[in-house]
Amino acid sequence: MDLFDALKPDTEPLAHRLRPKTLQEWIGHDKVLGERGLVTSWLKSKRFPSILLWGPPGVGKTSLAILIAETLGEAFIQLSAVSSGVKDIKEAAEKALGYQRMGRRTILFFDEIHRLNKAQQDSLLPHVEKGLFTLIGATTENPSFEVNAALLSRMRVIRLDRLREQDLERVLDHALTAEAGFGGKIEFTPEARTHLIGQSEGDARRLLTLVESIALLAPELKTFDDETVKKFLEQLGDRVLPYDKQSEEHYNTISAFIKSMRASNPDAAVYYLARMLEAGEDPMFIARRMIVFASEDVGNADPRALPLAIAGKDALECVGLPEARINLAHVAISLALARKDKASYNAINAAMAEVQETGALPVPMILRNAVTKLMEAEGYGKGDPTKLLPEGLKETSFYRPKPIERPGQA
Repeated sequence: MDLFDALKPDTEPLAHRLRPKTLQEWIGHDKVLGERGLVTSWLKSKRFPSILLWGPPGVGKTSLAILIAETLGEAFIQLSAVSSGVKDIKEAAEKALGYQRMGRRTILFFDEIHRLNKAQQDSLLPHVEKGLFTLIGATTENPSFEVNAALLSRMRVIRLDRLREQDLERVLDHALTAEAGFGGKIEFTPEARTHLIGQSEGDARRLLTLVESIALLAPELKTFDDETVKKFLEQLGDRVLPYDKQSEEHYNTISAFIKSMRASNPDAAVYYLARMLEAGEDPMFIARRMIVFASEDVGNADPRALPLAIAGKDALECVGLPEARINLAHVAISLALARKDKASYNAINAAMAEVQETGALPVPMILRNAVTKLMEAEGYGKGDPTKLLPEGLKETSFYRPKPIERPGQA
């Protein structure tokens, strides 16, 4: 069988063929699977708790769940939250009960567990509590936001980070040399390898898919250099950044953007702006956040900041992307370089806290309009013109400007 036959589209994908069969074949996550790692310790003790594997795509969550079941010699049931519901959970519990009667324990692996609704997650609880099966969930989302507290409290969260460059180097070596991979029939130059790994975003599955796709585009080639790889990657389409508008990555990136402007760092601000735009973030969301920032963080230190941020939003509506990226960058860099003053932001927060505590105190007479003779006789419009706040306030100083921060000060 030649290389072209080995890469026919009807064969199993390379990433599937190269799943590690034993823990010794595992690459990466030394803190979890190393000699003193948590998972390693649990496997040695033969007492494995329910766990939640949390990490980005392609770091081996499914493979690890399968290996745990095989190492422990337990039955393995796999469900996906995309296509499974309460009925499927009930059927899995019945299967686990059958295995239990035969003296065998069960691992239930639930992929994308964060997609289960509250009722579906709750249906797992009694089975986990009774130990009918060991639950292994997999999620790319922050479990603090997506998994019910009751279920989360019964699981140990295992964080799996993106694979390091040296881990991906080993993954690539294995793919090129293993019989289940390319068996030494092709190679990539050092520059091409570096480019491929950089495009993989720490995702082993993405790396293997790119390698397989490139090999299929040119089955006659034995050596792939950097220019060839770049050309084929352009044909395959742009990389997809790990970003989801409802995920932790969304919140991490917008937080980094805001904090970069707050720290007066235009380079970091424009970098995170580019990250969001490249990943498909709604540009109007970015524009709105900068409008808020202009008043919250810049405030009276530079009164031009708010009109500028609004102008950026108007420019976005007028010209749209991709040209509006320039307008957004203009605003982001200007806000980053502007002096900072949070006194207005602090003032409204303090005033609202006072209103919530003391309620609707009578407005001083000096501020009331005497629109009738009776109201004038009652003293409307009269009083001390320097005392404009109601009597009975616990706090009378809300706007407290401080020395204005200059660029470079956080």
